[in-house]
Amino acid sequence: MQGANKEDVPVLFTNSTEAEAIKLFANTYLAMRVSFFNELDSYAEVKGLNAQQIIEGIGLDPRIGGHYNNPSFGYGGYCLPKDTKQLLANFEGVPNAIIKAIVDSNDTRKDHIADMIMERKPKVVGIYRLTMKTDSDNFRQSAIQGVMQRLQDAGVELVVYEPALEDAEFVGCRVFREFEEFKEISEVIVANRLSEELDGVKEKVYTRDLFARD
Repeated sequence: MQGANKEDVPVLFTNSTEAEAIKLFANTYLAMRVSFFNELDSYAEVKGLNAQQIIEGIGLDPRIGGHYNNPSFGYGGYCLPKDTKQLLANFEGVPNAIIKAIVDSNDTRKDHIADMIMERKPKVVGIYRLTMKTDSDNFRQSAIQGVMQRLQDAGVELVVYEPALEDAEFVGCRVFREFEEFKEISEVIVANRLSEELDGVKEKVYTRDLFARD
């Protein structure tokens, strides 16, 4: 590349091994960041602290920043759960502590969320949307499903509000596509991400969405 500085030349890979490693480590790093802020939020919730103030405070450090920091019910979707587990498997025979902790932390978060919901002693819990992100119709491996499984194992009746789902049932739960009936039957409404639709039933809502964004 005539006239180009050495640092301007893109990195070329001689095989796919390093390229695959980049993908796995990048997604695992993102999962680690999600897990970090989720565990911060769990700490604040248990200790009675203001998680939003803590997150905003540490985000003032430019090395941390104010991005990708909104607590959730765990990381989900197609790539992050799959790639973190694949990277951990690739670490067999290699000393590690962080990679395993990232995988384990997602289950720990879901356990905590389910416990917090159960403390309200609800008989009927409404699951508001199965999707991971706002304005999405994709709920593949969404974190809320892990929370649902834990609640079902505890004997709680679940109902689901999911307009994107045509089936009448989802994993044994009644599905509602009309919000009015759903909100009436639900004693607690569990929402991974908030929506203006929930403004009228805030007293029923359990969420850890602090910034109303993905």
